[in-house]
Amino acid sequence: MTANPADTAEAQPAPAAPATPAVSVWNDPAQDIDTRVSALISAMTLEEKTAQLYGVWAGASDQGGEVAPHQHDMEEPVDLDALLPAGLGQLTRPFGTAPVDPALGALSLMRTQRRIASANRFGIPALAHEECLAGFAAWKATAYPVPLSWGATFDPGLIRRMAAAIGADMRSVGVHQGLAPVLDVVRDARWGRVEETIGEDPYLVGTLATAYIQGLESAGIVATLKHFAGYSASRAGRNLAPVAMGPRERADVVLVPFEMAVRESGARSVMHAYTDTDGVPSAADEPLLTGLLRDTWGFDGTVVADYFGIAFLKTLHGVAGSWADAAATALRAGVDVELPTVKTFGAPLREAVATGRVPEELVDRAVRRVLTQKAQLGLLDADWSPVPPALEGADLGDPAALRGTVDLDAPANRELAARIADQAIVLLANDGTLPLTPSPTSPPTSSPNRPRTIALVGPNADEPTAVLGCYSFPVHVGTQHPGTPAGIELPTLREALEREFPTARIVTARGADVDGDDTSGIAEAVRLARDADVVIAALGDRAGLFGRGTSGEGCDADSLALPGVQQELLDALLDSGTPVITALLAGRPYALGRAVEEAAAIVQAFFPGVAGTAALAGVLSGRINPSGRLPVSVPRTPGAQPSTYLAARLAQATEVSSIDPTAAFPFGHGLSYTTFSWSDLTVTHDETGTDGDFALAFTVRNTGGRHGTEVVQLYLHDPVASVVQPVQRLIGYARVTLAPGESRRLEVTVPADLASFTGRDGRRVVEPGELELRLAASSADPRLVARVRLTGAARYVDHTRRLHAHIGPAQASPSTGRRISST
Repeated sequence: MTANPADTAEAQPAPAAPATPAVSVWNDPAQDIDTRVSALISAMTLEEKTAQLYGVWAGASDQGGEVAPHQHDMEEPVDLDALLPAGLGQLTRPFGTAPVDPALGALSLMRTQRRIASANRFGIPALAHEECLAGFAAWKATAYPVPLSWGATFDPGLIRRMAAAIGADMRSVGVHQGLAPVLDVVRDARWGRVEETIGEDPYLVGTLATAYIQGLESAGIVATLKHFAGYSASRAGRNLAPVAMGPRERADVVLVPFEMAVRESGARSVMHAYTDTDGVPSAADEPLLTGLLRDTWGFDGTVVADYFGIAFLKTLHGVAGSWADAAATALRAGVDVELPTVKTFGAPLREAVATGRVPEELVDRAVRRVLTQKAQLGLLDADWSPVPPALEGADLGDPAALRGTVDLDAPANRELAARIADQAIVLLANDGTLPLTPSPTSPPTSSPNRPRTIALVGPNADEPTAVLGCYSFPVHVGTQHPGTPAGIELPTLREALEREFPTARIVTARGADVDGDDTSGIAEAVRLARDADVVIAALGDRAGLFGRGTSGEGCDADSLALPGVQQELLDALLDSGTPVITALLAGRPYALGRAVEEAAAIVQAFFPGVAGTAALAGVLSGRINPSGRLPVSVPRTPGAQPSTYLAARLAQATEVSSIDPTAAFPFGHGLSYTTFSWSDLTVTHDETGTDGDFALAFTVRNTGGRHGTEVVQLYLHDPVASVVQPVQRLIGYARVTLAPGESRRLEVTVPADLASFTGRDGRRVVEPGELELRLAASSADPRLVARVRLTGAARYVDHTRRLHAHIGPAQASPSTGRRISST
């Protein structure tokens, strides 16, 4: 056997190992986190503690336009060199403030983190946060469909996958926290931020938001629930306006998605709302931020301020007389971190502690939460490295060579964005004109279904950003940098239709702007329409911020009429005599006037992202069988607001009011190119105690000639209750995909807990009595109804109650029970 040279080296003593410097308790990952954090807090000065409770927004003053409310009113120069020796809690939007190549942005963030860590005596880096509402809000990152499109999919699994992809991209470049999702339930569609919400039903919002959070957290990104709570219920749909709602609406509508997310998602951060409810600003609401969120629900993460929200206690709400008062009020209520930059949690907070207005124990409480989160992220570990995964192994000394090496818009991202867009397009109406059948081998005939000439008319016909919401980077930040390319491929609807219908002649006219009152282009649009076989009217919104758009933050509407003169354009096209397909790329639902009855078809897309125009073209051609369902009702008249399907009897049409709020297209509505039958409902448990379950089964069959997806929706109707209830509310749903002729037997289990509501005494109660369980294709289209009964005494439940019904494939053995005919 040949000896290993190392085996013959015993004559040479091994060199002495270099001395290992002692590792502080807080840097030792072998210690439990509580021990580490306690040791660190005990070693910190008050200034070092408060430094962990705020962020810094470098470069925001160079934006050229506001991307946060009152941004330039609130900004003050920050001397970073003076701040850093005490440490820094957060870095605000290192990628989402100005266009920066992703690799160079990661390098810059790495260098900044190294500077922050080396400047403070504990070596603590900052936690970097970004917006990620419809994708990572960074230049050259994939822009996914907005949350209203997530709602239209009724598909939590798909949204979870999207969020995981977004989180992976963020983590790869050194970001730790994402300011998403929005869990606000739409109460008034005039509110500009409807596009950022998931819909008007709390169960739909809760389930899809929870899935998004699970995906983001699975990638190691801290998800932030916002806006807690009631922001979307402002008077008249105005941004930051006061909220007027009772405790029952708050508990049974507004808080439901947050409660679900806190219980089921693993979310580690919550953002307070800007608004006040009955005179109490959310940032000052201790019963909300501490009593409910932490003491009752058990949330143990951080509460962060919406941008400048603590300062607004002084400037907008008038409940604080000084910055120190604002800091004291927010900290006592339960806000832990001031964002986006230091205003009140620095010197003013230290002043409040020094004068006795704030006990230092409250500072310790907040900094404990912040440092716990940093420890969870590995930011306190002795071997922490500022080099993000995307730059590992790269030559960091040659920035020029790094440019273009980090891809935040990978093919897999775009494929996922396309799948969401495909499922989110909603076919609202169709007289048989759709689908338009393209002919790859011969020219189309001159007919609506096989058009030789398509007139594509409208302000969104040839606009690349018509698919983007206000929190996409090209809209949110890019518009502040004229001349900078969007950074991602954004095919227009014209380009998508040219690819979808290669042998058809497509003629285009703008007709009118999204907003404005210029009607001079309508005549040309009508001329093109008269000479075409079919018209596609591409209408809707332009996303923007603070009045720079027709949809988005600060872009509220005084009615739900189409912006500008688009309704006049649409009416003129309807008068042309050519079949009109109304295609909406929008951030909210709009009343469409005559088109509801007279358009050949209506297709709704809620800012569907980078693949949105391809998805819309695919639905028009029939390549995609539409399966989207409305997450918000589409109004029949523009002024009957606020109005949602989630309403009591007196909020619906009555003989004692001249206003009829009945929707043109209700919540949950959506058509398909195939048909489905629902049959054979059986109820195995139609009577149960207030702590039991109901059990049902039924069959869905694809009775048409195409593969398709039905969205089964389960609504609960409580005809008699001790307090007024909505006529019905969604308690479950499932997507069911079937081949032609295929059927599927589905079983449904409904816990009695889902019948609970907030009673007269403020407690959540399950009352005995009759109920209806409505299996429906929309909130206005019940297909099967089971009448069931709860027995026994009223039962009080709390935040540990069951939240979900089960809808799934039936077991192999046939179910037995009372058979109910279809309704």
